[in-house]
Amino acid sequence: QPVQREPTRILWDPIMAEKGGYRHFMLKEIYEQPRAVTDTMRGRIVPESGNVVLPDVNLDPAAVRGIRRIVLLACGTSYHAALVGRSMLERLAGIPCEVDLGSEFRYRDAVVGPDTLVVALSQSGETADTLGAVKAARAKGTPLLAITNVVGSALSREATGVLYTHAGPEIGVASSKTFTATMTACYLLALYLGRQRGALTAEEGRKRIQELLEIPRLMEATLELDAPVAELARQLFHFQNFLYLGRGIHYPIALEGALKLKELSYIHAEGYAAGEMKHGPIALIDEAMPVVALTPRDHTYERMLGNIEEVRARDGKVIAVAHAGDREIAAKADHVIAVPPAVDLLSPILMVIPLQLLAYHMAVRRGCDVDQPRNLAKSVTVE
Repeated sequence: QPVQREPTRILWDPIMAEKGGYRHFMLKEIYEQPRAVTDTMRGRIVPESGNVVLPDVNLDPAAVRGIRRIVLLACGTSYHAALVGRSMLERLAGIPCEVDLGSEFRYRDAVVGPDTLVVALSQSGETADTLGAVKAARAKGTPLLAITNVVGSALSREATGVLYTHAGPEIGVASSKTFTATMTACYLLALYLGRQRGALTAEEGRKRIQELLEIPRLMEATLELDAPVAELARQLFHFQNFLYLGRGIHYPIALEGALKLKELSYIHAEGYAAGEMKHGPIALIDEAMPVVALTPRDHTYERMLGNIEEVRARDGKVIAVAHAGDREIAAKADHVIAVPPAVDLLSPILMVIPLQLLAYHMAVRRGCDVDQPRNLAKSVTVE
């Protein structure tokens, strides 16, 4: 008698193994962020002395003391990391900083010279506009530091010094772990310059390093928001427009949150400095435009509460990303995403995680290709 067997379809493939059990590379990489931040600081901090060791930046003490200005160049998500980095560098190193889009800097006659440190940020190290900006700066005799994730990339070869992020390979087109690793690298650079220039004492350096060492643990705790954020996405995925608001060092996180939503779910989203809401975007707010408000307990807190009240007065739906235990926010917002408190300069590393998760789950709900969104490339190598 012939043997009858039901065919079994094997759904496993090698790509699934690389995803480590996660549904998408993007989600896997979001969860890898605590490790990426740990690896970026590994071997570079000396907690006992409050020092940061960055030999590959190739800046001798005299060169560090001679820096009068820093210009950060980047595109896309790296530009948002550079905006966060500006606050870190100015606060910890006491050096005036500017941030410029690579695509804009290269086409104007920017004033830079030997006493300007240009810091170019690029996940891939191959971004055409950033490389073009770097070459324009180098032609004026400017020392150049690259912050990148790829060893041997074009940017690392063009630069006079390099600071690698050690985030590991990132497969998802939309950046996640390289963003938080780049912010960590900016913080290390700020501590390094601050200690070298005497802007930070040894005691202050030790304190700042201890605060940084706490961040991976707090990131792990923040990732526990995955399930509630997925439920929030279920309630929001049908909306077609979003406004993201932030102030101070969290304004770039509003920009990044809006960018992630656009990239992954193809929903129109704008990131705005919350103080600028009344200068235009407030005209758009109604019940059909949810507002994501970054509301940590820092010096901008009261002003952010005012923004939330303005949104509520116009029937807007408020999703607040706030510190855990904040009852005042809970009473005012329609939804609260509660993240662990952290010092203000490092808070963006935590605050961006629920925004990444929200964009991811919204995209999944809408049936989008999370790992390879339409019309996008991991490395933008054309102008």
